[in-house]
Amino acid sequence: MKTIELTGFDLSWKEVKTVLHALPKISLSNKAKEKIEKSRLIVDKKAASKEPHYGINTGFGKLATTQIDPEKLETLQHNLIYSHAVGVGEPLPEPVSRLALLLRAHVLAQGYSGVRLEIVERLIDFINKGITPVLPAQGSVGASGDLAPLAHMAQAVIGEGEVWYQGTRQKSAAALEKTGLKPLLLKAKEGLSLVNGTQVSLAIACDVLLQAERLLKLSDITAALSIEGNLSSFTPFEERLIQTRPYPGAVKTASNLRKLLLESKMNLSHKNCARVQDPYSFRCVPQVHGAVKDTFSFAKRMLEVELNSATDNPLVFLEGDIVSGGNFHGEPIAFAADFLGIALAELGSISERRVAVLIDPGFLTPNPGLQSGFMIPHVVMSALVSENKTLAHPASVDTIPTSAGQEDHVSMSCWAARKAKKIADNVEKILGVELLSGCQAIDLSANGNKPGKGTHAVHRYVRERLPFLNEDKYLSSQLEIAYKFMQEEVLVDVVEKAIGILEI
Repeated sequence: MKTIELTGFDLSWKEVKTVLHALPKISLSNKAKEKIEKSRLIVDKKAASKEPHYGINTGFGKLATTQIDPEKLETLQHNLIYSHAVGVGEPLPEPVSRLALLLRAHVLAQGYSGVRLEIVERLIDFINKGITPVLPAQGSVGASGDLAPLAHMAQAVIGEGEVWYQGTRQKSAAALEKTGLKPLLLKAKEGLSLVNGTQVSLAIACDVLLQAERLLKLSDITAALSIEGNLSSFTPFEERLIQTRPYPGAVKTASNLRKLLLESKMNLSHKNCARVQDPYSFRCVPQVHGAVKDTFSFAKRMLEVELNSATDNPLVFLEGDIVSGGNFHGEPIAFAADFLGIALAELGSISERRVAVLIDPGFLTPNPGLQSGFMIPHVVMSALVSENKTLAHPASVDTIPTSAGQEDHVSMSCWAARKAKKIADNVEKILGVELLSGCQAIDLSANGNKPGKGTHAVHRYVRERLPFLNEDKYLSSQLEIAYKFMQEEVLVDVVEKAIGILEI
């Protein structure tokens, strides 16, 4: 696997995805090393002076006016970790915590934080040796950064707290000993630089964004199956119609549908049917899925900026200045995550409506009445859609003052990202039900006619693994397989081999 070299300024989505799904090797560029060492000299000089410099020789937050004796500066940094490592709740998934670790190393590599080179190298050592700090999911308000969870990351650096290592959760000190690493003693500003930033919120949001990227394609695929199974008209997807209101997402969605439905004999079989118009959940797929795609594009642009930004405070500039500001505020991430969560909730909502049409009146079974067919899978969809309606309430419109009013407006970015993740996970299951429902509807409606090139490829792949439901049986195992399809790239690969790349 290719080594990821951290420069602090050009981390890519491909590299983010790699860290989430594998254990790559990480290195630090020579230019980054040089800048880190130069900025550290500035911090050492300021720490030795009698002038107050926030986070270097003063307290934190409301206590920023309290100057600290020079001989207690190391104690100050360790006290910061001790007092801030109070996160609660279940730990974040190990891959997300690993990404947060990489993102923190990446920010420190920019040379604006003033830490020693060995601090950055230690974070990289953790990734290279497979050590991942255990980060509690709850406790961040997303301003002054993700203080509590990042403090748990910093604990690992000083040999305290817990980590994941070789598949088990264990004490950090034990994992360090097994890998030949020694706990570090923090110097001036280093504790603050380890906890002050948005990298936990960002790691969760990046995970959701990459999940959403897959769901956008899968939702077009499942919609096309439902369109075929419902014998719906393809007319609303005509290019000339979509171009009269050419939102980028709508144009891409309509193009995807045309490719998926190309050469459909099922469509030709009902070309002269009496139905004038289909329900909105079928007819308006380009407009709804398209709006979700456009919101995804907005969120991606926001997170791309955040990926390569300095979010520490104060920032150290090589001209010799140390400047306090608000780059740690998570509002951009909160908006990106909230909007993405709202959009994904709509993706699930319109999917449920399509299945509601498919199961009426016979519940997609050959013997309605005697058999219940897909009645209860649709109920499960409905439950998940309703959960998402509550989860879609934006976290970013809320704020609560902390730190005795010094931090009087916060972003709730970590909660926004965590909510978006819950929504995305629900949408995976919702689309899994539509996948099976659409395939069942095609079987019942095809009458010997073949569906489109893309829909036929998906239908064939599914039917090779999951049979037509000709009688009531336990569906849980089939649904679990369908959900797994939604968690992987396999159906996207099947479609793109058959018809070409789906656009998002």
